[in-house]
Amino acid sequence: MIGPSTSSGFSTFDEETITLANRRFLIRRARDTDVHDLVSLLRDDALGAAREGSGAEEVADYQRAFDLIDSDPNQLLVTIADVTNCSEAHHEGSESYHEGSATHHDGSENHDEGGQAQPSDTGSAAVVGTLQLTLIPSLSRRGSTRLQIEAVRIGPDAQGLGLGTAVFEWAHDCGRRFGASLAQLTTDKSRTDAQRFYARLGYEASHEGLKLDLS
Repeated sequence: MIGPSTSSGFSTFDEETITLANRRFLIRRARDTDVHDLVSLLRDDALGAAREGSGAEEVADYQRAFDLIDSDPNQLLVTIADVTNCSEAHHEGSESYHEGSATHHDGSENHDEGGQAQPSDTGSAAVVGTLQLTLIPSLSRRGSTRLQIEAVRIGPDAQGLGLGTAVFEWAHDCGRRFGASLAQLTTDKSRTDAQRFYARLGYEASHEGLKLDLS
């Protein structure tokens, strides 16, 4: 199926739900009121604890970054909230994306992805995860659009359900709907569990990723 033109990016994205093990998770565009919770998820991790901050200066940095992401139509920063106990009426307009039974997984960047669930401003919902999607138009591959998947976190209160797998399935489908023909991601070499998880999803370590600190 041909997705929307990437000239409009994710501008038409609407919230969707995933149901697993009798629990319902809402995937929605992140709001500025979510920033504290999302940074907490990023920080609650062996690598994240060393690179994320919590001081006043860092808070301002995160807010500036959120504003840049939120104003870019090719960026989609999402909040994953457990809405199992929330009013059905509040979510009756949400599209239900996936329904499945509980399965166990051990590897998404969750181990990447620690983070204590925090209350959000959606009723009694708790923020249990996040990820960022980026649409990258390219001349290569006959002008294809790539879907970059980054900063994936599933907090401990939602691990062991198969949510990491379901979220990646949702992300791949979302990318297709918005015109992407290739999904790509990076992961730290020390995250061996995550690498095994991505391999089970069908990802291939086909390239060497290189980084240069410009600070």
